[in-house]
Amino acid sequence: MRPVSVSELLNLAPSESTAVVLPERGIRISYQELREQVASMVGSLAAVGIGRGDRVATVLPSGLPAIVTFLAASIAGTAAPLNPAYRRDEFKFYLEDTAARILLCPPDAAEEAREAAKDRVPVYEVHMDKNGFVRMLGAVGNPGAVASPTGDDIALVLHTSGSTGRPKRVPIAHFNVVASTINIQKTYALSSNDVSLCVMPLFHVHGLVASVLSTFLAGGTVVVPSKFSPLSFWQHARDTGATWYSAVPTIHQILLTRASGKRPQGAEGLRFIRSCSAALAPTMMQQLEQIFEVPVIEAYGMTEAAHQMCSNPLPPGARKPGSVGPATGLKLSIMNDAGAHLDSREIGEVAIQGSNVVREYENNNEANERSFTNGWFRTGDHGYLDEDGYLILKGRIKDLINRAGEKIAPTEIDDVLLAHPAVLEAVAFGLPHAIWGEEVAAAVVLRTPEKESTILAFCRARLADFKCPKKLYIVQNIPRTATGKIQRAAVASAIARALHSSDAPADWHAL
Repeated sequence: MRPVSVSELLNLAPSESTAVVLPERGIRISYQELREQVASMVGSLAAVGIGRGDRVATVLPSGLPAIVTFLAASIAGTAAPLNPAYRRDEFKFYLEDTAARILLCPPDAAEEAREAAKDRVPVYEVHMDKNGFVRMLGAVGNPGAVASPTGDDIALVLHTSGSTGRPKRVPIAHFNVVASTINIQKTYALSSNDVSLCVMPLFHVHGLVASVLSTFLAGGTVVVPSKFSPLSFWQHARDTGATWYSAVPTIHQILLTRASGKRPQGAEGLRFIRSCSAALAPTMMQQLEQIFEVPVIEAYGMTEAAHQMCSNPLPPGARKPGSVGPATGLKLSIMNDAGAHLDSREIGEVAIQGSNVVREYENNNEANERSFTNGWFRTGDHGYLDEDGYLILKGRIKDLINRAGEKIAPTEIDDVLLAHPAVLEAVAFGLPHAIWGEEVAAAVVLRTPEKESTILAFCRARLADFKCPKKLYIVQNIPRTATGKIQRAAVASAIARALHSSDAPADWHAL
């Protein structure tokens, strides 16, 4: 039976099979126990008034509580997981933008989220006991019956950054999530014998859909450390019999560096390694395969597609370094600006169509008009298809900064910098970085002298650390088009040239 909602993904595996392993605690949760915990949480959410479509915001670290609350929130209402690294003002925006009815936090944690919710959104704590049972504290009332969600109900609402304006709100329906989960399970032939080592955060579709839900669909086991650590990664892989993991290239690079050219114990059980959410350098792919002695599969995903769109195949299929592979369970095309479909090798905008693709952004007509054309979703990425239908990405049309898979809207950083009284003009951009792929930098025109450290501290108080500029550059002016639009790419290019030249332009200099 093909599932139609997220709630049905848990009903396919035998009750006694292990669903989740918490390696630091030595706790194993069976599918029956997971179903019971989710049902209990659904009742608690209903008891505090959560119904179909109500947004349940969560600020939880990776682990069983994040999994249980997501599943329960998507059944009782709509899940709205948030990055625990956000600052108070960011939490305030996301809570307001999603119209969150309640906020779920760990006990004695998430202080900035709690401050943002104060006098606005009721806060409830989620506790996990020593036996691994997750419950919501303080829920009182009669929950009554909770109807199962339909495929058209919204399971999950996330935000995706755009190059202009505030982040766009993405409503992901149950049928979108299920379709993506099925595509992933089929692509990698996942079965009940597979053990996924989940090291990606569970407030993103990468970790949530690829690592967790696709494994549940297959009846396999998900291993969820409290956080990624290169010191314990291979021990967890060895002790739990991990057969695969999915991560951004940054994590792959850290594991490569830690391996020091030798295959670590624990890698022998892997069937494949998956890479997604940022471009994987062909040289890194080669090194991973040589040292870990396992196929490395690069994939392509995004929030609006409930994660996966393309993937290189498992052996004996061809893995093409530098390509994200052919389409997986959806239609893929390359469009020109007029919306015409291009031939092989012609570069244009990547467009997709399929059951996993969302139908629209919420309350954003401008973004919908720009992104949806005749039933196709335009991704904003530039690329082409080769003769075998493999997609080669050439860059981003948008100006997003991609730091270790985190997509960052530079305009959000601009706004914070411009709020500083000493800053007259500001433009944020990404610079190449050996580990993170890109690092955040910014150029500023000052109205009065100010220290770099003071401006950076100002940013850190208002932005999550991964969004904060790591370097500021003073400029005499910021290049603009004739219509006054900042030429962000020109600024980034000028800085990059200056960094690699002993004759840096006189009008560019570091603070």
